[in-house]
Amino acid sequence: MKNGTMMQFFHWYTPEDTLWKEVKEKAEYLGYLGVTSVWLPPASKGELGGMSVGYDTYDLFDLGEFDQKGSVRTKYGTKDEFIEATHALHDRGVQVIVDFVFNHKAGGDESELMQAVKVNEANRLENISEPYEIESFTRFTFPGRNGKYSEFIWDKHCFSGVDYDHKNQEHGIFNLLSEYGDDWEEMIDDEKGNYDFLMFCDIEFRNPAVRDELLRYATWLHELTYYDGVRLDAVKHIPPQYFKEFLHFLRERIGKNIFAVGEYWAPGHLDLLTRYIEATEGTMSLFDSALQHNFHLASNSGSAYDLRQIFDKTLVSHSPELAVTLVDNHDTQPLQALEAPVESWFKPLAYAVILLRKDGYPCVFYPDLFGASYWDKGDDGQDYEIFINRIDELEPMLYARKVFAFGLQRDYFQSSNVIGWTREGDNEHSGCAVVMSNSDGATISMEIGERYAGRSFKDMLGKIPDEVWVNESGWGDFHCGPGSVSVWTEVV
Repeated sequence: MKNGTMMQFFHWYTPEDTLWKEVKEKAEYLGYLGVTSVWLPPASKGELGGMSVGYDTYDLFDLGEFDQKGSVRTKYGTKDEFIEATHALHDRGVQVIVDFVFNHKAGGDESELMQAVKVNEANRLENISEPYEIESFTRFTFPGRNGKYSEFIWDKHCFSGVDYDHKNQEHGIFNLLSEYGDDWEEMIDDEKGNYDFLMFCDIEFRNPAVRDELLRYATWLHELTYYDGVRLDAVKHIPPQYFKEFLHFLRERIGKNIFAVGEYWAPGHLDLLTRYIEATEGTMSLFDSALQHNFHLASNSGSAYDLRQIFDKTLVSHSPELAVTLVDNHDTQPLQALEAPVESWFKPLAYAVILLRKDGYPCVFYPDLFGASYWDKGDDGQDYEIFINRIDELEPMLYARKVFAFGLQRDYFQSSNVIGWTREGDNEHSGCAVVMSNSDGATISMEIGERYAGRSFKDMLGKIPDEVWVNESGWGDFHCGPGSVSVWTEVV
């Protein structure tokens, strides 16, 4: 039996032309750590070509093979390097999770005239114009690829909205009028009236040709890489009925019950996450943005935060089997649109929460294991250099998840500043005890099981030098330092 552990093997500022090579180089190390799946960034060519992070999708079928948008390679490398990276992961027993960006397309090759209405950006259900003719780059012909792999041409009938009218040189949000409707597609929430439109050319999922093309691409990519799972971008802006249908047909077509996790970013709104799960009938997991929000708040509140509330209104407490837990990601890192980073002092505590408990499917963020630094502009227009330090405790915690985080879990959430739990282990694994504090150092008396009577435990993180002895009833007094976490495992 293995504990599943995902890793997001990139961040927003990953250096150009290095990633696919690095995945190949580090595949063996990741398998050794106990990482069981790796989430890779979008592999397709974006509007910015070799500089694109991948979320401005231009050509899904160009994985760094064709001279388009000023580059053959993508930001991460060439098609051959991408395929080699996926094979390296599989050779080490690590699953591959690919990133599908289906909400929008960017960088169209030709413009078209079309009928549209301009809508209020704060309430997209409110029209602020009568229907009129606009011009937008909605025709995608992919001349560099020239019909290889797919001859499908995207045009104005494939989109429900755009954000620029070239005819009148006007920015805004324009709802396109077509045979598929004169309104937006139905969402589960009323944010902005209707939050179907997010950016660029918004894909029209009511068009059956569009649905067929996206399924064709997903099948083609599986034939190349044999991926094991998909991360679905921006599902908040895509009708849930579409993904319920898409995942059904994809799993049926490739004969594999692939894993799927959606990005529905709604911190503090568990009701929206559960509503989306209900609408998709449990066909996909979701990232636990609610838990990440709690980590962010706790890290900025210090001892004023009640650690007993860390799971309040989180997906992992409501639907643990569908919760992908995380500490940070590429959107929450500093200087990004959804910036809500977890402060470095709290990250070891947060990682203990997602890695060493029984519920949820934890996802580790690349900079927290390897570190990162970059420059970018802040909201004030000034340039800032950002450093994300490697979390020294993360590697031993990954080992602890791989070897010790098994069996019965007992919780000791008895104080606002100090919490702990034990895992009793099973027939194949020894257990562990975890204690953390966001204030002073502390000790919690916890039961770990009579099987450990008379045995000693040590803090595998090396923060507490003394050993703890378990009494004849299976209890021990486990410690941690101030603003810290300790993980206690049996001395053998």
